[in-house]
Amino acid sequence: MNFLAHALLAGDDPALIVGGVIGDWIKGPLPGPLPADLARGVALHRAIDTFAETHAGFCSSRARVSPARRRYAGVLVDIFYDHLLARDWAAHHPQPLAGYCANVYRQIDERLDDIPESARQVLRLMAREDWLQSYAALDGIADVLVRMSCRARRPNPLAGGEQEFLADAAGFADDFRCWLPDASRFATRWPLPSGSIPA
Repeated sequence: MNFLAHALLAGDDPALIVGGVIGDWIKGPLPGPLPADLARGVALHRAIDTFAETHAGFCSSRARVSPARRRYAGVLVDIFYDHLLARDWAAHHPQPLAGYCANVYRQIDERLDDIPESARQVLRLMAREDWLQSYAALDGIADVLVRMSCRARRPNPLAGGEQEFLADAAGFADDFRCWLPDASRFATRWPLPSGSIPA
């Protein structure tokens, strides 16, 4: 769910960026229905998710989530990290956030025909509502959590989950500062030979 972080960690390759952003909507073995270059982006997305699950900073953040929402801690931390990245964007990337997000939306739009139909509507909505840039404000992540709560099949405590962040904002920020450079190094060194796509 941390779309902005996945885009950033994909570097400058448009296909890796698009694959990174759409990764949560692509299920099953790769390449599946995707062209090889987008499938590599999804594979990187999955590798970053696996890396995060065992990283000390990410694990620390999950432990900061209260027992009432602990089942959803991974989802919440993903969103909190996108908030911290967007909020402090100038410290992480030389291009202004608005321009960067516009480029990501453009790159996705250019590849919509290569993306499964089931994901296209939400990707268009993402661009229209400028989700990536909205994460910079706490209200933006609050809106995301409300939407996610409504879409879920069963009752859940995601709505209002931004209160978890507010309860220990400095702690989450410390964890994120620990996680991001390690995740960046991992993504840069990701040992996937061109043309080889793991399931």
